[in-house]
Amino acid sequence: MNKQCGEALEAMRKKTPLCHCITNFVSMDIMANTLLAIGASPIMAHEVDEVEDMVTICGSTLINIGTLSKRWIEAMIKAAKKAHELGKCWVLDPVGAGATPLRMETCKELLKYHPTVIRGNASEILALAGTVSSGRGVDSTDSSQAALNAGKALAKEYECVVGITGEVDYVTDGERVIEVHNGVEMCTLITAAGCSLTSIICAFLVSGEAPMEATAYALACFAVASEMAREKAKGPGSLRMELMDALYLMTKEDIEKRANFQ
Repeated sequence: MNKQCGEALEAMRKKTPLCHCITNFVSMDIMANTLLAIGASPIMAHEVDEVEDMVTICGSTLINIGTLSKRWIEAMIKAAKKAHELGKCWVLDPVGAGATPLRMETCKELLKYHPTVIRGNASEILALAGTVSSGRGVDSTDSSQAALNAGKALAKEYECVVGITGEVDYVTDGERVIEVHNGVEMCTLITAAGCSLTSIICAFLVSGEAPMEATAYALACFAVASEMAREKAKGPGSLRMELMDALYLMTKEDIEKRANFQ
């Protein structure tokens, strides 16, 4: 898969996809810069009166529930409904799912519109599947392996792809599973690193690949870039800076050499 992943990265960059992101205050900056660095074009728009227009003109949409408010929830639901009506790809990032009733209710409403991809940590995926999770707020205290069966069940129920990120990343459509064995633990010390990863999935969904492969390739590209960045970084602050450079400088050859799919 390494060769195909590198080719998908090049294909995405040639298209410079317009990615519509409805996301949280914490992640807006790093998410937009992540998309720019890897070769996509972000639009960070959450006004309820324009989200349907944004969904229409953009290649794909990302909905991240990190910082909820009533008006943002309304915008998220309108965007998901519009994407579903148009048959456009959209990604759900269920940040902190299960932490509060509001987050679960919002996720359940959004799931009615069948996201193309759900990307979450183990605790979030377990919560969405109705399984007891030991998550703490937006942090995962469960292993990605422990959430794999829950991810498969979610994928089957909503006819989507589920990406579970952690020490090993898993991607499933309910039947098949792709594992990505790359990445660095220090990324957990960068706020919104996971949100940024989800934005790359949003970009890869317009690369021409099937959603499952697009998701796996996006996870691998982010993980490989994080490994390249870690080689130069001294700590979380410099890792964030080096990560942006690595996403920008990463080549097809880097992916072919470093990606570890199983």
